[in-house]
Amino acid sequence: MKILYATSEAVPFCKTGGLADVAGSLPPALAAEGAEVAVVLPLYQKVREKFGDQLHFECYDFVDLAWRHSYCGLFSLERDGVTWYFLDNEQYFNRPDLYGYMDDGERFGFFSRAIVRMLGHLKFWPEVIHCNDWQTALVPIYLKDDGVREDRFRSIKTTLTIHNIEYQGRYGMETLGNLFGLNQGWANDGTIVMDGDVNLLKGAILCADAVNAVSPTYANELKMAYYAHRLENIIRQCDYKLYGVLNGIDMKLYDPSADQRITARYSAEDMSGKAEDKAALQRMLGLREEAGTPILAMVSRLVSHKGLDLICEVLHDIMELPVQLVILGKGDQRYEEFFYWAAQQYSGRMAVRLDYNEALSMAIYAGADLFLMPSKSEPCGLSQMIAMRYGTVPIVREAGGLKDTVHAYEAWRDAGNGFSFTNYASGDMLYVIREAVQLYKENPDAFDRLRKRAMAGDFSWARSAKEYLRIYANITGQTWPVPAPAAEEPAVTAFAEEKAEVAVPEEAPAEEKPKKKTVRRTAAKKAEKAEKPEKAEKKAGKAEKKTVKKATPKKESAKKDTEQKETPKKETKKKGPAKSKKEDQAE
Repeated sequence: MKILYATSEAVPFCKTGGLADVAGSLPPALAAEGAEVAVVLPLYQKVREKFGDQLHFECYDFVDLAWRHSYCGLFSLERDGVTWYFLDNEQYFNRPDLYGYMDDGERFGFFSRAIVRMLGHLKFWPEVIHCNDWQTALVPIYLKDDGVREDRFRSIKTTLTIHNIEYQGRYGMETLGNLFGLNQGWANDGTIVMDGDVNLLKGAILCADAVNAVSPTYANELKMAYYAHRLENIIRQCDYKLYGVLNGIDMKLYDPSADQRITARYSAEDMSGKAEDKAALQRMLGLREEAGTPILAMVSRLVSHKGLDLICEVLHDIMELPVQLVILGKGDQRYEEFFYWAAQQYSGRMAVRLDYNEALSMAIYAGADLFLMPSKSEPCGLSQMIAMRYGTVPIVREAGGLKDTVHAYEAWRDAGNGFSFTNYASGDMLYVIREAVQLYKENPDAFDRLRKRAMAGDFSWARSAKEYLRIYANITGQTWPVPAPAAEEPAVTAFAEEKAEVAVPEEAPAEEKPKKKTVRRTAAKKAEKAEKPEKAEKKAGKAEKKTVKKATPKKESAKKDTEQKETPKKETKKKGPAKSKKEDQAE
C-alpha cells in the first residue's frame, strides 16, 4: 500500500505542537508494518538551516494557484524507512515561524495545490493521501476538482485527520476564486461555504473518503455543538466515514531508563533516579529542595481550552496544600500575566516559565510527581502519556483522549493509573488535586503502585498504525494485512494425477472405516467362539472367503456388514453364484 502523508509540521524537522509529534512518529510506524510511505511538508527556514546539508534536490516545476504561476522546488531525505519530501518556495516558507502570518491562507493554499500538482515527480503514485487539519484541507478538494479533467487523480483516496476542530481555515468569500482558484460551484452547492465564509475544513470533511479524530471519545464529542465549533451537523452527516484512532508516542524516545536528556535514568523497578531528577528540577527552577513535597506540574499552551480558567479560580486554594507548582508554556497575554504575578506571590513554592523549552519540559516530566491537565477540550493529548511514561501521575478532566488514556484511581480495589474529574468546575478539580496530594503524603506505598501502573501503559504507535492501515484498506478496497503467498505444491506427474483422480477419493475415507469394521468383526468372532465353539471351523472358512474378496471396493455400508454377520446362510447363497460365475469366466 502506497501512502503519502501530508502535514504542515513534523518532528524532528519543525514543531509547534502535538501535530508534529504525530507526523514524526506515525509514518515510520506505518512503514514498519509493511506500507510504502512518504511524507510531504513545506521547506521552512528552520528546516533548511538544520537539515539543508542532508537534503537532495529532486526537481522543480511551476504551480498555478488561481492567477499565480509560482516556482516549486522538490527536495527529499530518507529517514526511518520513510521518504521525506519538502516543497520549496522562499516567498511563502522562508520565514522564521511556521504560522501566524496574514497570508497563511495563501501560503497553505499553495502548499495544498503543490502537493497535488507535484505528485508526478514523486517516486510512487500514492493510493492514499493522508491530510492533517486545515493546512492540507484543500488537497481532497483539489483532487476532486482536477479529477473531473484528469482521470489519473480519480484513483487516489483521501483520509483527513482532525487534530483540533477549533482551527478550520475560514476566509472571506472573495478568496474562493481569487486566492484558491476554485469555481463558484463549490460555493453554490454549499461544499466549502459556512456562515457566509469559505471554510476549508468543512470542504475537506465532505470531500475526503475517510475522516478520523485523534481519539475515540473525541470522535463522539465532535457530534456535539459544545465541542464541534458549528461543524456538528457536518460531522453527523459524515458519521458513516468517521473513525476515532488514539494517537501514540515514541516509546523509545520517551524512555526514562535510557533518556540522555534527563539528569538521572530510572525504571519502574528502580525509581531512585526519579528522586535525583526531582531535586535537579527544584534547583533549576529555584524551588525549595523538599523531597517529601509533591511537585504539581503543567506543560501547555496558555490558551482557554486548556482549562486555565479553573486554575486561576482556585490557585490560592491549591497553594494552601503541601505542594509545589510548576508551569511551562506561552500563549494568551492574560494568562501569562496572571501566572507571572502568582509566581511572585509564592516564591520558592511556585515557578513559571513563559516559554517553550524542550529540555526544561523533559526535566519537568521526569522530576514532577503530579501532572495537571484540566482541559475544556482535548482531542487526544500527548502530555499525559509522556508524563505517565516518566512516572508522573496525571490529573485530568475526562475529555477527549484524556478520558481514553487516564483511568481514575480507585482506592477500594487499588486500581487506575491517574486521577480524573468529569465536570468542568474548579471545585471538582481542586477536590481531586487534594485527593492526589493526600495519597502521596499519607500512603506512599499505594502511590508507588499507582505510579508503576501508569508507567506500564502501552502508548506505542504500532497499535495506532494497524488501525490506520485498516482505514486505508476500507477506502481502497484492499486487503490488509496482505495474506502470505501459499506454498507451492510439488509438481505432479500425469500418472500420479490419474492415480489421484481414481484412487484417492475412494480410498481416503474408506481406510478408516475398514479398521473399525475389522475391530468389530474380531470382537464378534471372539464372542461367537465363546458362545458356539462348534461353529469355529465354519467361521474360519468364511474368513478365508473374505480374504479373497479384498479386490471388491472397501466402501461398504455398516448395514451390509451387520447383515452378513447375522445371516450367514443368506450371505453364502449370494456368494455361491458369484463364485461360480468367476470360475466360469476363468475357464
